[in-house]
Amino acid sequence: MTLKLDHLRAFVTVADLGSFRRAAERLNTTQPNISARIAQLEKLLGTSLMTRDAGSVRLTSRGQSLLPHARAVLASTDDFLSAAGGRRLFHGALRLGVSELVAHTWLPAFLRTMKDRFPNIDVELTVDLSANITRALAARDIDLAFQSAPFDQPARISASLGRSPYVWVAAPTLALPAPKLDAATLDAAPILTHPRGTAPHDQLARHFATARLPARLVPATNNAVCLQMTLDRLGIACLPRAMLDAPLAQGNLIILSADWHPDPLTFAARYDLDPAPPYVLEAVAIAQDLSPPDDNKS
Repeated sequence: MTLKLDHLRAFVTVADLGSFRRAAERLNTTQPNISARIAQLEKLLGTSLMTRDAGSVRLTSRGQSLLPHARAVLASTDDFLSAAGGRRLFHGALRLGVSELVAHTWLPAFLRTMKDRFPNIDVELTVDLSANITRALAARDIDLAFQSAPFDQPARISASLGRSPYVWVAAPTLALPAPKLDAATLDAAPILTHPRGTAPHDQLARHFATARLPARLVPATNNAVCLQMTLDRLGIACLPRAMLDAPLAQGNLIILSADWHPDPLTFAARYDLDPAPPYVLEAVAIAQDLSPPDDNKS
């Protein structure tokens, strides 16, 4: 029997996911195939690498000691393909999770660039609240995240993607006392906000409660809905500046002067893959080239 890369990929993937079933899904094969690859590898090495217990998988002490070496072999194989200029030799899927602002700004340019550089890597996209993206990353349901802080679970690698400030906006035809965020404005229109339970919503609620200002917070399911409601003159909103270029340029929204804004959104590219395939590393580099949203606009 000859050692094959598929044996090592199965070993590393099962070790990372803790499940033969999930490893089979990740490697686009069947659970019996994964079991067979692990059994073949154990027979070839003459040692037990992992044990199954009530549906879970645990590495033996020998498996734990050999895992870094298996990772190194896979990383060296990827390095060889990259050195050979073999971007087209990489096949598979990149499971990418992004928060909403990314989806509404530079994501299309990112997807086009990835397809140009790695034509045989399909990007499987999830757009969700950043908190949900964090949970999906921790569960290994996605490979890579472009998301905003705070991050309540650590990742092996986190690379900065910059920041995006907030601005207060309203439709110019909305009947406001003045283009300024003050008590009179707050009395005239509700504030359209992020969903409850998100960091920006909580920060807004705390600020107005502390300031004893009569703000009426109306949560929306996501920023796109909040933006549309603002365009429809249903209230004022505090939104990331990066998603407002078109409505501000077209005169459909105006910026309200304000003495207070929520903290800027801080973004990062995060992943736990070890080894991280070259297309993941390059995906992070592409994202850093395309971001951050312009932090100097006002």
